[in-house]
Parts: sequence; C-alpha cells; structure tokens
Amino acid sequence: MSTTEQTRTGQSEVRDQIREFILENLAQPKGITSFTDEESLMETGVIDSLGIFRLVAFLEEHMGVRISDEEINPDNLKNLITIESLVLKKRNK
Repeated sequence: MSTTEQTRTGQSEVRDQIREFILENLAQPKGITSFTDEESLMETGVIDSLGIFRLVAFLEEHMGVRISDEEINPDNLKNLITIESLVLKKRNK
C-alpha cells in the first residue's frame, strides 16, 4: 500500500470513528438516523451545546488529541470533514 493510500485509509478510519460516535451518541437519540460528511451538524440539530462538549471529550479520549478552548468553534466543528481535519492537524503537530 502506498503512503497516499495509507494516509487516505487513516483519514477515512478517523472520519468513520467520528461518524459512528456522533450517530450513536448524538444523532440517534434525537431521531436522526443519517447525515452527510458535508452537512452542518449544528444547523441540522445533530449537535447542540452539550453535544459539542461530548464530542470534544470523545475526540480527546479516543483520538488522542488535545483541543484548546479557542479551537472549539463552529468552523472546526461544522461537519465531519472539518472535525476530521482538526483531528488530523492536531495529530501531525
């Protein structure tokens, strides 16, 4: 497997883990059964203020990253793509 394929696989694994957490813990209890990678999680009601803190705790505990207060904002937590980007950026520091 090439480095590019390994990176792509690593990225998709991160995204899949984040999706699974959000779906099981934040979306399904609200009756939401699916969402796209690009869909705004806050605008669609998947994530609310309490959900943000649960998501950040999950990312820190299971993804091995530390997210500062300044990084907890709508730009970083808008959708699966931006959340994945934040995690990968933090891992590469």
